[in-house]
Amino acid sequence: MESEAGFTTAMGAALVTMVLAYIVIFTEMIHRSSAALAGAVVMIGVGTWMGFYSQAAAVMAIDANTMFLLISMMMIVVMLRPTGGFEYLAIRIAKASGRDPKRLLVFLCIAVSVISMFLDNVTTVLIFAPLTVLITRMLNINPLPYLMAEAMLSNIGGASTLVGDPPNIMIGSAAGIDFLSFMVHMAPVIAVVWVCTVVLVLYMFREYLSVPIDVDLDLDESKAIKDPKGLKKTLFALSVTIVLFFVHHHFHLFPAYVAFIGAAIALVLVQPDPEPLYGEMEWSVLAFFAGLFVIVGGVESSGLLDLVGAQLADFAKQEGQLLLACILLMWVAAILSAIVDNIPFTVTMIPIVQGLEAQGVPVLALWWALAIGVGVGGNGSHIGATANVICVSESERCGIPGARITPMLWLRKGFPIMIFSLVMATIAFSVGFDYLR
Repeated sequence: MESEAGFTTAMGAALVTMVLAYIVIFTEMIHRSSAALAGAVVMIGVGTWMGFYSQAAAVMAIDANTMFLLISMMMIVVMLRPTGGFEYLAIRIAKASGRDPKRLLVFLCIAVSVISMFLDNVTTVLIFAPLTVLITRMLNINPLPYLMAEAMLSNIGGASTLVGDPPNIMIGSAAGIDFLSFMVHMAPVIAVVWVCTVVLVLYMFREYLSVPIDVDLDLDESKAIKDPKGLKKTLFALSVTIVLFFVHHHFHLFPAYVAFIGAAIALVLVQPDPEPLYGEMEWSVLAFFAGLFVIVGGVESSGLLDLVGAQLADFAKQEGQLLLACILLMWVAAILSAIVDNIPFTVTMIPIVQGLEAQGVPVLALWWALAIGVGVGGNGSHIGATANVICVSESERCGIPGARITPMLWLRKGFPIMIFSLVMATIAFSVGFDYLR
């Protein structure tokens, strides 16, 4: 049954199923991984019954590239932990902070943002999240604001380059935009957003950052290394992975395959005991993402994302409305990216924007607006970006009192930060519109 606006019963059923699953996830009635898997089962059942989704489509909806990237990088991180490499780096960073909580947060934000410009932000956070917990343990402070800030700033930093976030790679490939052109156009807007976001983060977490650090850091970082040979072997594998991440798009290699190469090298060189290796991996995170991908896949198969994209396209076609269309696309992309994964929405919008180009609409600015929206929007909820879920999981895993990042806490802190970042991005985009179009 279809209404005049094109909204169907299938879309309604998919939307209700997703909303119910998200209510369970956000209220934590059960663990998020159990909620996501239960929601996936219901979505497949409803979709099969109503004819808009199938078991085969659900399997295809699981983003294997993201899943295998997570698995491979988790393996490398687990092999790094017993070597003492994290402890060494933690002591160096803790000393550099000068026992100033605010300076430490800014240092960590700069590090993850810069690295996320050239590496996948998932990889960056997988390495920095456990490192951050170690640093905060040494300084006897709460890791919560640092983990949240790292996730959010890695999302923003990754939005500034072609390889920093998977949607950017897809946009660059579809629009024929090279690495340098992407960074030249996106970096100025993202720089404004980054500075404003850091300032707001410092304000939003002021209750955590106002307590001075009163810990003696007379530690010798060289004594932190427990397994020098294992550290060298694992760092070699990680270095190979990082180098390949820089160039993988030139050789048409999937990020997951690059990560698999690094994990395989580390496994062969280190030869760890499989039981503790696989036992320390965060399987609940992987199960959560598998369920979430299936839920979002059902929403996509129902045609709801296509309907949203078509409405945006109709608005963009109107004479003299290009700037407003760009801003609307940016905000819709951001809000949807806080609710569903940004990859399905990007996949939906790419052919729509290409169709506008075929009709003579200048679409370059629309590509930038889409990239900004999906990059910044992930900060709106704890499930809005993969980096967020990793940091939430690390906050639960660390066992530090008061460090757990709850869904409602993220909404209270992260959603206002996302809105503020979007306002700043809108202003910067509007000022530089002639340069971006």
